[in-house]
Amino acid sequence: MMFSRRRREIPGLNTTSTADISFMLLVFFLVTSSMDTDKGLMRQLPTPEDETSQHELEVKRRNVMELELDAADRLTCNGEDIGLQELTRRVEEFVANSADDPSLPEKSEREVHLMGRCRVSDRHVITVKADRETTYNAYFEMQNAIVRAYNNLRNRLANSRFGHSYAQCTQEQRDAIQLVYPQRISEKLPEEEMK
Repeated sequence: MMFSRRRREIPGLNTTSTADISFMLLVFFLVTSSMDTDKGLMRQLPTPEDETSQHELEVKRRNVMELELDAADRLTCNGEDIGLQELTRRVEEFVANSADDPSLPEKSEREVHLMGRCRVSDRHVITVKADRETTYNAYFEMQNAIVRAYNNLRNRLANSRFGHSYAQCTQEQRDAIQLVYPQRISEKLPEEEMK
């Protein structure tokens, strides 16, 4: 008798669940992985208005600090060349106006929650004008120097009033400090864009 060899067939691979498994793995990796996000400048833009309802706000000269970056990344403050460290110091001095200097911004008396009656620096404006050829690095370094000045002022106030840094303040304390030192920065367009 002869044995006949039967060909064995290889059973087919069941692939019905591979789509489900790959989808679950994709979701798992998307949920558990962290992706670097670029952070921009924390600025609150004004609400859009009709061009007919736009009006210019009268601001006293003493309340305005003009910063300008030219095409060569040269920084000027009220027409005078300065560096970034000097800019931080000048912004602090300008916003705080602790000596009530008549050439620096006016202050107003207000009732501030958690602090009582305070002299508030709410009339100053820092105008920033950057040339179209300015590098992003120079622009962001200038913005960081301005924000550093506000942070220094807010930290000093938080330490003197609440006994800890601004970062450790509650939201209610931060709101009170921001009323005393509000961040008031205005961007100006270069002249050729305004035409």
